[in-house]
Amino acid sequence: MRTFLLALLMLLGACATAPAPAADPSGDSLDAIARDYVALILEIGEREPGYVDAYYGPAEWQEAAKADPRTVPQLIQGAAGLTERLNAVSTRGADEATTQRRAYLLAHVSAASARLRMLSGEKMGFADEAEALFGIRPELAPLSTYDPILAEIDALLPGEGSLTDRVTAFKSHYVIPRDRLQPVMDAAIAECRARTVRHIALPANERFTLSFVGDKPWSGYNYYLGDAASRIEINADFPIYTERAIDLGCHEGYPGHHVYNALLEKTFVRDRGWVEMSVYPLFSPMSFVAEGSANYGIDLAFPGDEGTRFEREVLFPLAGLDPATAEKKAQLGALTRRLARAEYTIADDWLAGRIDRAETIRRLMKYTLADEAKATQRLRFIDTYRSYIINYGLGRDTVQAWVERQGPDHWAGMERLLSSQILPADLD
Repeated sequence: MRTFLLALLMLLGACATAPAPAADPSGDSLDAIARDYVALILEIGEREPGYVDAYYGPAEWQEAAKADPRTVPQLIQGAAGLTERLNAVSTRGADEATTQRRAYLLAHVSAASARLRMLSGEKMGFADEAEALFGIRPELAPLSTYDPILAEIDALLPGEGSLTDRVTAFKSHYVIPRDRLQPVMDAAIAECRARTVRHIALPANERFTLSFVGDKPWSGYNYYLGDAASRIEINADFPIYTERAIDLGCHEGYPGHHVYNALLEKTFVRDRGWVEMSVYPLFSPMSFVAEGSANYGIDLAFPGDEGTRFEREVLFPLAGLDPATAEKKAQLGALTRRLARAEYTIADDWLAGRIDRAETIRRLMKYTLADEAKATQRLRFIDTYRSYIINYGLGRDTVQAWVERQGPDHWAGMERLLSSQILPADLD
């Protein structure tokens, strides 16, 4: 009996100290699956230009994808195979990071599969598409929900003509002159960076270039190049207002896309060798976190009335503008922000074919308070990116709620998010 008990204790001790399996019985592993996931994403990028938003892994992997990309049906099969392999890999006893890594890969392979089905002709409703690609389902509220907000704006800016025309006329006093765009943007980005580095340690070699472009469906874009470097482009086709200099500086730069990508590269690719983070598929849950955190980063860097004060004291003089009604402009901005989700309902109707182009532009003009040229550009964005638009307003609100639940140090919560594989489902 004593011998049996001793043997039993030795067996239990061995079980307690044995490492958890890192692979399935066939010898597969998360590292091997991650490598094949990168290949899948790069090959989808060969079938859909723009799908790969950033890649800074081995050049030979990209060259291989360009040389011999699989067909869309083959890629759909490849995504299904990756899902099977991920489901077979056990994370029993693994640490939290490894468990999250598997969940992250599963979610991103699922989004890739959905995008491939769309490329092969599958049609989805707006909310279904958003959930399949970005991992969260938006609410599509009736447009009448936003009419009380329009009434508040109408009271703020009374007068003759349509509300959109009055808003456009009021905002025209805050357009940055084209010949002053560079110094105003430089000052805004410098302040965004200064406020960020007080709280988040960035790689010593982080850097970016800034240029002004035209003929784009977006207002700003960050192209992450790897090695902590970004190329930021600002669309100068349309008026850029002083508050947008702050918005773009934070969103595209600090603590937005540039910081997010630099921290992901350092945390995962360089420190851990997790190659899946070396590629950024645009239509994926990663974008919900990226756009949401970039928009929340504006409020984080300039809480309360600090943005208005910085405009008045720094940006207005640089732009040669009169700050007399800066506070009213801030009120207008806060009210306009509450209209952000109206375009989800408008986009749903347009993409489903329930309204025509002219009616879509009319509704965008009414509920985003944009003039016809800007509303037309916004429709171009919706045509290009479809349900991606949920990542801005819904993404910001979801990220803000999650970060502020983490404790009083909101910068610490933000840094944790930007250095993680946290998914939209984890934020809700």
